[in-house]
Amino acid sequence: MDPKRLAGKNIVITGAAQGMGAANAMYFAAQGANVVLGDLNLDGAQAVAESINAAGVGKAVAVSMNVTKREDHTAAVQACVDAFGSINVYLNNAGVNKPKMFLDIDDDNWDLIMNVNAKGVLYGMQEATKQMIKQGPMEDHPYKIINVGSILSRAAFLDVIPYSCSKHAVLAMTTGGAKALWEHKITVNGYGPGVVKTELWEQLDKDLVEIGMFEKEGQSMDHLAETMILMKKLSTPDDVIGTAAFLCSDESDYMTGQLLMIDGGIIMQ
Repeated sequence: MDPKRLAGKNIVITGAAQGMGAANAMYFAAQGANVVLGDLNLDGAQAVAESINAAGVGKAVAVSMNVTKREDHTAAVQACVDAFGSINVYLNNAGVNKPKMFLDIDDDNWDLIMNVNAKGVLYGMQEATKQMIKQGPMEDHPYKIINVGSILSRAAFLDVIPYSCSKHAVLAMTTGGAKALWEHKITVNGYGPGVVKTELWEQLDKDLVEIGMFEKEGQSMDHLAETMILMKKLSTPDDVIGTAAFLCSDESDYMTGQLLMIDGGIIMQ
């Protein structure tokens, strides 16, 4: 791991108290980045930040954050500026899912998922962009906005339609945002994980049993590994964080409007 690869990068990560967000924060900091960890679970985010600071490479601060509130994105960006002098990268990582069969989808289910996964990304993109414009273009490299999509940015499953809609929206904001923001020397890219063994998927597995899709816990992930994943195995955060770091780094400067799939061969297009 190169402690200089992300040196000088000041990065805000939403949903960073656990799972992929926490894994990204620790990996980025080990490569020299300074990170702001935003999460509803402030205690969890602070614990991750303390671990990063104890390692002594990049630095970290934690902020309380509800991604459905625009002012929380504004505050997270300001926390990055206050702590590290500027912002270079904004990673929209926070997301939720709650499976329901199509005819059982209700307003609460739809609004929760779309507000967090779609509106939360829009707010993050807008508030990060405002600060990046205020700072002015960097001399050698673009600013970067990175959005976390999904295999369901390019597909749809019958039991997670709202989640699929929200992740299609992330794809649209990534491609459309790239076109809208390049005049400010900002690139917009993203990545789409498949089945990653995190707390989110553990809860999803339980939810799928609850709605009758599977008989017992663990079956859903085993089923996906056997029937949909070309590599026949589930992924872990370690399979994803390298691509996320690449998108944060100068190595991705000549990319924009792309959503990279990291799914073991589920989606091939």
